[in-house]
Amino acid sequence: MGRVSQAQAQENRERVVTTASRLFREKGTGVSVADLMKSAGLTQGGFYKQFASKEALIGEAAAHAFTELTARRATELDEHHGQQDDARQSLIDYYLSAHHRDNAAGGCPAAALAADVSRDTGDAAREIYTEGVREFAEWLSTDDEDGLARLATMVGALLLARATHGSPLSDEILHAAHTALSDDS
Repeated sequence: MGRVSQAQAQENRERVVTTASRLFREKGTGVSVADLMKSAGLTQGGFYKQFASKEALIGEAAAHAFTELTARRATELDEHHGQQDDARQSLIDYYLSAHHRDNAAGGCPAAALAADVSRDTGDAAREIYTEGVREFAEWLSTDDEDGLARLATMVGALLLARATHGSPLSDEILHAAHTALSDDS
């Protein structure tokens, strides 16, 4: 089989990063390179031509996931005609929903990657994660409330709701956190 063009190689790399971003959020960073490449529709041999290590890919996948989160925040702002308070509340509504709880692969990287990044994923991934969390917390802050407290409530509630999924407690956790963070409270 012949060599792939630079354009095809770049497209393959982007496919691997996108696939890794979703798989790592859904299943954790323990996903094997073989399973990752199979999910991306590529052979395992191509991995090391594109990435220095799995740790390097974890950092790129985390950056990709946080970029998706940033895009979601921008979409919320557009949909609410620049009204930051309305966009913030809409994102909180989504974040603390059963849909988000049940769809980790496309969900928030702050929650999905927390346990893995707290282990040894390398300094680059931790720095990317830290910056993503900081930016999300800043976006959630208001003149009256600290975004870090809001984010910690949201991430904690999502993690607990996912861990108790299938029991009534899961929905109760989401509801309690939503009530605590609602503009109406």
